[in-house]
Amino acid sequence: MKNLAALQSLFQKEIDTLNLGEAPAKLYDPMHYIMQLGGKRLRPILSLMGAQIYGDPAKAMPQAMAIELFHNFSLIHDDIMDAAPLRRGKTTVHIKWDENVGILSGDGMLVKAYQYIAQCDPTILPEVLGTFSQTALEVCEGQQMDMDFETMDEVEADTYIKMIQFKTSVLLGCAMKVGALVGGGSKEDADALYQFALLLGTSFQIKDDYLDVYGDPEKFGKQVGGDILSNKKTLLWIEAQRRAALQGIDFSSYSSMEPNEDKVHSFQELYKILAVDTYAKEQIDHYYTLSLEALDKVSVDAERLAPLREFAAWLYARES
Repeated sequence: MKNLAALQSLFQKEIDTLNLGEAPAKLYDPMHYIMQLGGKRLRPILSLMGAQIYGDPAKAMPQAMAIELFHNFSLIHDDIMDAAPLRRGKTTVHIKWDENVGILSGDGMLVKAYQYIAQCDPTILPEVLGTFSQTALEVCEGQQMDMDFETMDEVEADTYIKMIQFKTSVLLGCAMKVGALVGGGSKEDADALYQFALLLGTSFQIKDDYLDVYGDPEKFGKQVGGDILSNKKTLLWIEAQRRAALQGIDFSSYSSMEPNEDKVHSFQELYKILAVDTYAKEQIDHYYTLSLEALDKVSVDAERLAPLREFAAWLYARES
């Protein structure tokens, strides 16, 4: 993954010199704070990779920065809604400052994101802005759907897939598409690359659900079973609830258990009894395969797409 590391380094240099503004300090300091909290930076890297297919990845640096600004704006607001004390092991913005500062700084980051995304050739600006705006709205829709799920007794699997695609995957698709457009790719190529990243992101999110149940805590980097303890409606939960009803198993006797290790172990066994663990793996494979099929539709030689195939294989095999 030398290419990924090189692009991460290239983007980090931009982050290190980023100056979004200075005064008032309570507006801009939180922006710089969250942008420096780290992470793999996979979303902006996809923009750079999209441009790299057609030449210089740095050509899409403004768009990569826009994607990262938007992502972090959404994290500030998500943390306020979730009352989360920590983000990437550090104090969240609304705790370090206060909720009003978090809301306003997040709003400012969204405006900055639009300023960066618009730094492209005027001939492609309508497509770039249209894609970015539609994505921004879909992310909000996905977040609301996820919140609605908390008070719903049952959720359909296809509704769940739509939620994770809107909440997470569409931003990956957008990053890839605008990078390709700015890099010089055709709209047809850019649309195929959007689908590639969208579907890969869907596989990624289902894998995340799976690892939350069966992952190695040391590799996964967080508590295994957290979704089970909070009764979160993941794809495994939804499918288990459906299969339990068909087999006459009282699913509520599991969901109503006290949130402790016994509950996690009980669900791990239930998922195996119902073959939901196998189902989840099949869905991970399904969306991964679809993503590669979308990549096949991009009209450039295989050598230029090799870094994307390598990236996809790396993401597919991850355990953290």
